[in-house]
Amino acid sequence: MPLKTFRPVTPSNRYKVLPDFQEITTDKPEKSLLRPLKKSGGRNNRGRITCRHRGGGHKRKYRIIDFKRRKFDIEGTVATVEYDPNRTCRIALIEYKDGEKAYILAPAGIKVGDKIVSSETAAPSIGNATPLSNVPLGTSIHNIELTPGSGGKIARSAGQFAVLSNREDGVALVKMPSGEIRKFNDRCLCTIGQVGNRDHMNEVSAKAGRTRWKGIRPTVRGMCMNPVDHPNGGGEGKSKSGGGRQHLKSPWGHVKGQKTRQKHKGSDKFIVQRRKTKNA
Repeated sequence: MPLKTFRPVTPSNRYKVLPDFQEITTDKPEKSLLRPLKKSGGRNNRGRITCRHRGGGHKRKYRIIDFKRRKFDIEGTVATVEYDPNRTCRIALIEYKDGEKAYILAPAGIKVGDKIVSSETAAPSIGNATPLSNVPLGTSIHNIELTPGSGGKIARSAGQFAVLSNREDGVALVKMPSGEIRKFNDRCLCTIGQVGNRDHMNEVSAKAGRTRWKGIRPTVRGMCMNPVDHPNGGGEGKSKSGGGRQHLKSPWGHVKGQKTRQKHKGSDKFIVQRRKTKNA
């Protein structure tokens, strides 16, 4: 999916890089698959802010996505490829032979008119959903279930994919987008191909207003605050000591950069190789 740049006639246009939306075939979503989406403003049921920097933004409606690929052994046809304001990738509207419609995550390369199917014996072609036991080794996959029947959880954002690297005794080894190698039950469903909108990571919004449209409010650095407001605050000018950069903490005093994963987590037994880090 190509990106487009703009003539620098305004300060924001100088650096703006946005998708050209060539793959989008309609701007009218399927009404039967829309649901209201209420904004929380980052507040919990008691009205207290539990997630900062949220609020405002454009009105949206939620598109119901079939992460479970429920229509087994029924061929479907791609009717439209659409923009989804709730996620980074595109979505595809599937019309099945029995008349039912459903949204799926649009894989890279899928087009209107393509045929897809969810089946135990589906061919390894783009958009088909099939268990890991039926996928050839080395195939790029996405929307992978963590447990059979739970619906896809892994590799769902724009441009993401995992690779099936090995299979033995009912266990499949999958290399995750992070580089981690993890064990899966080979009865878990996955979708063949890479998630579409691969150039999303190269987009440049170029102005603060576009971030506000997404419902993200401004973030003030702790170093700019006073000591009473933040552990990193205080000091004369850009201080590197008392209110300094070396004390990287959250507003509540938790030291940043430390591992937050539980020391003895139950899912550790499924991890064969940890993800690659910058120091590795």
